[in-house]
Amino acid sequence: MSKFLSNWIVKNILLAVLAVILLAVAADFVLARLTNHNKVISVPDMTNMTVTEARRTAANHDLKAVVTDSVFVRRMQKGAVYSQNPKAGASVKKGRKIRLTINAMQAKKVTMPNLVGYSMRQAKAALLSKGLNLGRLIYVDDIATNNVLKQLHSNRQIAPGEMVESGAEIDLVVGLNSEDRATYIPDVVGMKMMRSVDAVHDNSLNVKKLVFDKRIKTYADSLNSVVQKQTPAPSGAPVLMGSEVTLYLAPDPHTTPSKADTTKKK
Repeated sequence: MSKFLSNWIVKNILLAVLAVILLAVAADFVLARLTNHNKVISVPDMTNMTVTEARRTAANHDLKAVVTDSVFVRRMQKGAVYSQNPKAGASVKKGRKIRLTINAMQAKKVTMPNLVGYSMRQAKAALLSKGLNLGRLIYVDDIATNNVLKQLHSNRQIAPGEMVESGAEIDLVVGLNSEDRATYIPDVVGMKMMRSVDAVHDNSLNVKKLVFDKRIKTYADSLNSVVQKQTPAPSGAPVLMGSEVTLYLAPDPHTTPSKADTTKKK
């Protein structure tokens, strides 16, 4: 056996095998260090922080925060982090970039479309496509019910082509024929806020007021809230178009309230 091991060919083979093993172990060690093998970090929640705060928080977790996009949320703090990717709680490796979408410092401007002559529903769809919202429906006597006669912003008539802030509310002056002016109050209890407002508008009615439960503290919470009660309640009796409905909203029992922002409701 000793003679076999003393053979130079065998020695070289054994040394080569040993070198390969050592290289493999070293490579595995280096690769593990470079890729943080089996070491992950839970991404912190940076929503509603300033960019400076988000970057500091990311650095404290061996991560890097970078701003990649912006939106404009009217009721959210300007410059605050609106969303992040990966989301809070995700498992990532050390050094991972967390992409932030922040609330823009200034609202994006959009061109006001010409809604005169549209039906109320057509006008609503056109507003949404521009990033605008339907405000109040103001009914006046006219030959055609729900025909748009004027478009208003901040209590003044706004011309087509004017620049207006994204997310602005546009009131519509619409016609009301004396023989076609009745509608019905929809049952929106259990609906989320935006869907319930849409349903009220789609029935040619106005939202008089949104009353939020005290547990709803943020704008994100309000979007996730559901209608707990409405007044008047749906009765099946006809009401005049343009009548008002008050909606009472509470947290959705199936959704955990969000802490994505500390925006104030109207």
